[in-house]
Amino acid sequence: MTDLAVRRRRALTPGQWIGRALVTIILLVFAAFFILPIIWLLLAPTKTNTQLLLDGPFSFGSFDQLVANWNELFAFGSGVFSTWIGNSALYSFAALAITLVVSIPAGYALALIEFKGRRLLLVTTLIVMLIPNTALVLPIFLELSAARLIGNPLAVILPFSFFPFGVYLTYIYFSTAVSRDLLNAARIDGAGELRVFAQVAMPLATPVIALVGFFSFVANWNNYFLPFLVVGGDKIPVQVGLANLLSNVPAFNPTTASSIVIQLPTLALATLLSVAPILLIFLFAQRFLVEGMTAGGTKE
Repeated sequence: MTDLAVRRRRALTPGQWIGRALVTIILLVFAAFFILPIIWLLLAPTKTNTQLLLDGPFSFGSFDQLVANWNELFAFGSGVFSTWIGNSALYSFAALAITLVVSIPAGYALALIEFKGRRLLLVTTLIVMLIPNTALVLPIFLELSAARLIGNPLAVILPFSFFPFGVYLTYIYFSTAVSRDLLNAARIDGAGELRVFAQVAMPLATPVIALVGFFSFVANWNNYFLPFLVVGGDKIPVQVGLANLLSNVPAFNPTTASSIVIQLPTLALATLLSVAPILLIFLFAQRFLVEGMTAGGTKE
């Protein structure tokens, strides 16, 4: 096998060598474009503000300075950063639970149950899925205002629970990856539709449940615009809180009148902590995510 590979490499023409070299260079440039900022962000919290501005961009500061920046971050506003993280967790997980309870049965029904209006409901789901979220903010705000929910955590949780992409993703999974014969066999054995769904379809749907849950959680955790409009004070999530921190950084807001000034390394640390939950969930759920994304790719 090694000799064959050597002969193939020798058989490449100069044009092929140039093409491969060009592709390699392009890939390295793109890799550097995306990876180098992440490395800088990881190293920034270990430095003082002066070191961040004057030292090499990829130099390491010290663990003592990392601890100092950590203490400064959690001392800001009497520990309000912890409250922001808690709010984000509450909104994201509560909305995630409602999303799964609604999306999985809805996708199952659209895929495997014939009922009147099924096609219209599926088309409506597709149309709503294509509408940008920002276009829905104004009507959602007016609805929440009419229901007197502005400033209430439900003003964030209920809109976050609206996830038509999850319904469509579940519909695709049940349509392609779940055997109808298996479900029909359970019905022949006397199982009702609810039992077929709970004891047969649901165990087979673990990958798509993980996939829908991950996409929903990421969208909820990273959402800034809606929470910015409907809640305030100590009820804001961490993404809105980062904007508040940014307004206390003199480098971005020279006119800040706050008695507590946030330096750039502390802001970098806050940014890392704000994305850490998503990274952890991805690391623990990646096996199910891969299964969910590849399910339905082949069909017997």
